[in-house]
Amino acid sequence: MAFEGLSQKLNNVFAKLKGHGKLSEKDIKDAMREVRMALLDADVSFKVAKDFVSRVSEKALGAQVLESLTPAQQVIDIVHQELIELMGNTTARLDFPSKPPCVIMMCGLQGAGKTTHCAKLAKWLEGQNRRPLLVACDVYRPAAIEQLHVVGEKVGAHVFDEGQGNPVEIAQHGIKYAKDHGFDTVLLDTAGRLHIDETLMQELRDIKSTTQPNEILLVVDSMTGQDAVNVAESFNGALDITGVVLTKLDGDTRGGAALTVLEITGKPIKFAGIGEKPEDLEPFHPDRMASRILGMGDVLTLIDKAKANIDEKEAEKAVKKLQENRFDLNDLYAQFEQIEKMGNVRSLLNMIPGVAGKIKDEDIDDKKLPHTKAIITSMTKREREKPSIIDGKRKRRIAAGSGTSVEEVNQLLRQFEQMQKFMKQMGFGGKKRRFPKFPGMGGFPGM
Repeated sequence: MAFEGLSQKLNNVFAKLKGHGKLSEKDIKDAMREVRMALLDADVSFKVAKDFVSRVSEKALGAQVLESLTPAQQVIDIVHQELIELMGNTTARLDFPSKPPCVIMMCGLQGAGKTTHCAKLAKWLEGQNRRPLLVACDVYRPAAIEQLHVVGEKVGAHVFDEGQGNPVEIAQHGIKYAKDHGFDTVLLDTAGRLHIDETLMQELRDIKSTTQPNEILLVVDSMTGQDAVNVAESFNGALDITGVVLTKLDGDTRGGAALTVLEITGKPIKFAGIGEKPEDLEPFHPDRMASRILGMGDVLTLIDKAKANIDEKEAEKAVKKLQENRFDLNDLYAQFEQIEKMGNVRSLLNMIPGVAGKIKDEDIDDKKLPHTKAIITSMTKREREKPSIIDGKRKRRIAAGSGTSVEEVNQLLRQFEQMQKFMKQMGFGGKKRRFPKFPGMGGFPGM
């Protein structure tokens, strides 16, 4: 996950600080040296890392911190606030005009995920009760128009195209089409290149001057580190972009681009791509991201995901069945489905304060969840309702039908039995009990 290395290193620094009663100037200077190295390792530019550490040091060396009873916590709070400032302080919103349509020009280099994120943004806009139109302005890349139709169909968004025509005219006609057909947002999928060149930039400038977009969003691949920041700087110089869409923040990226792009370009990150699914795009919240980096979790994003993906009536029904001890494997399967909609299990657990940053690789295996679902679907209706009837013969049939082993079937049944016992005991005796570990999901601490 993004920032994993940085988060671990910063938490190691803070753990050392907590080991001291009171902090001396030397303690803070040593800690800040390690913080600077952690930022540089995360691919943050040297100037940004240096300025960041300078600001933190100035505040941390004040008498209020040095004489505090909890100096380490105060240093952490300072770092937290400075990280928020570094990434933008407040959540940057899209600028919707009073009179529709809102025109959003999407630009970026080839391979950054521009066309895919056009569709993701369209899906997000639909969730905001808007009616987006995708306009195919990339007439050069082979199959670019077809790709836009494919990803548009996946999210249920209408696509306007005129084939291999003039991109500037296509953009104009697309906006007119949107006005005539009641679309309130237009997403212009412009052409990219493998590298920045004057021909590309001139075409983009022509589209900008002709369509007067409300937003110019640059899509950059966070996996490219400081190159992403250099690309952002170049596009901003040519087009005066309004914001950045940072992709692949769920991948093995060191995170430097997210911490540097605002400082270098003066333009905020507005959205973050966090996965391959159409719904894996979220507004970029600097405060929430800073909390994730420092291992503090991200409860607000977890709540947003739950609201967007969990059926409230189904959840109430599941709670009632739990209370009445009628929760069966059909219900467990439904809960797994809800969890999958919210994202991978590791990312969800890392949003829980006290759990964030402590999840081990061996505790989580996202591939196991489909196996567990396959075991349940290989059971008969009666077996799912009453697992106690599943004998050795039935277990062998279920294992064969799900492509798993009898041992895995036994493991699921044992864990389900433990869960039922756990639910019966909840609220009684005051003992701490550990929630059973379902395959690939680890124990859910705090439940």
